Amino acid sequence: MQDENEKIDSSQEQTQEENQESQEQDSKESLQNKIKELEDQYLRTYADFENTKKRLVREKDQALEYAYEKIAKDLLPSIDTLEIALKTIKDSKESSEQAEILGKIEEGIALTLDNLLKTLAKHGIEPIDTSGEFDPNFHDAIMQVQSDSHNVGEIVAEMQKGYKYKERVLRPSLVSIAK
Repeated sequence: MQDENEKIDSSQEQTQEENQESQEQDSKESLQNKIKELEDQYLRTYADFENTKKRLVREKDQALEYAYEKIAKDLLPSIDTLEIALKTIKDSKESSEQAEILGKIEEGIALTLDNLLKTLAKHGIEPIDTSGEFDPNFHDAIMQVQSDSHNVGEIVAEMQKGYKYKERVLRPSLVSIAK
C-alpha cells in the first residue's frame, strides 16, 4: 500500500510539475506577446513622430519661402496705379501743348515702374503671361467677345495684370476670351 501511495504522490507531484511548467510556458508566451505588442506600439509611435517632424520642417521651409507674399499683394495696387498713370500721360501728351513736361513725367513714372518690377522679379514675383490659351489656374475670364482673329477660348485682351509669386498666384489676370 505504501508503494501505491508513493506512486500516487509521485504522480501528483509530476502533474503539479507539468501544471507549473504549463503555467510558466503560458506566462512566457504572454510576456513575449506583450513585448511584441509594446515593440510594435513603439515603432508606430516613433514613425508617427518622424512623420510629424518632417511635416513641420516642410511647413517651416514653405513659410520662409513664401514670406514675401503678403507685401507683394499689397504692392500690386501701386503697380496698377503707375501703369494707369503712364497710359493717361501717353494719351494726354498727344493732344497737349505741354508735351515736353508730360514726357518728363512719363519718363519718371516709367523708370519707377520698371525699377519696382525688376525688384519684384528679383524676389520671384512676376506678371502672369496672357498670350495664348485661357488657363483658369492663372486667369479669370470676365467677359467673352467675338473675335475673328482668335480661336475659341484664346485670350483676346487683358483687363488687369495678374501676378504670381514663385508658383503661387497672388492675383489672377482679368481677361476677355474669344467665343
